[in-house]
Amino acid sequence: MIPAGARVWLAMGHTDMRKGMQGLALLVQQALERNPHGGDLFVFRGRAGSLVKIIWHDGIGMSLYAKRLEKGRFVWPSAKDGMVSLTSSQLACLLEGIDWRNPQYSWRPASAG
Repeated sequence: MIPAGARVWLAMGHTDMRKGMQGLALLVQQALERNPHGGDLFVFRGRAGSLVKIIWHDGIGMSLYAKRLEKGRFVWPSAKDGMVSLTSSQLACLLEGIDWRNPQYSWRPASAG
């Protein structure tokens, strides 16, 4: 669960997924010019597109979350540099492999009765 007030940032392009939390935090600080200890979530995607890593500092310590899709790729903006801000709902879609830019319902009821 994402804490209230925390922002979610996607790092554009692809990231070397060999990096751990210290390497990703340094990337946030130097390349993205953000504070990795400020309580925001930073999301990174590897070159193949099937692996994401998220770092987050909760005020006590740094956490690292990783997810790999068995099929398909995570939907990612095409820009090479910079960041994109997401809502917590968009992040939930992204982590499920759903196109967070335009989520589609898979089924809608035809009638109420």
